[in-house]
Amino acid sequence: MTATFAKDCCDREILAWRAWGGKGLPGAPVRDMLIEAVERRFGAVDAVPVELELEFLTDNGSAYIAHETRSIARSLGLKPINTPVCSPQSNGMAESFVNTFKRDYVSRMDLRDELTVLAQLPGAFEHFNEIHPHSSLKMMSPREFRRRQNEPTRKG
Repeated sequence: MTATFAKDCCDREILAWRAWGGKGLPGAPVRDMLIEAVERRFGAVDAVPVELELEFLTDNGSAYIAHETRSIARSLGLKPINTPVCSPQSNGMAESFVNTFKRDYVSRMDLRDELTVLAQLPGAFEHFNEIHPHSSLKMMSPREFRRRQNEPTRKG
């Protein structure tokens, strides 16, 4: 099985993901996932605030460095950036998420076959986003953190 995800590095929410049976990471699912992530965060692909200078940080997998993927990222208002080769620590947030997801979710899944695993992934990602506490977010889930960030500040 192969999987990929788009994560907001500010609130740690997994905005979009793709998983499928088999090996290899084709570019089309990555590009579709990228569009979905932007739409999920901003409502429309043409609504990305230019002043944010958002980065699309990836490793050097062929699906991520493909001309078409980088072109779509730029058209969405994202700046494509790749981590240095052979430097997993430079992509630490993604590596940390993968380890957490394997430890807290995959280890508890029914792994009898790919279809069974694929069927469990939506619930696992939803739980991670809505309920899973993060020490870097003061023990709030990504969505709880985002909701609190968007609350009007109370005076007095």
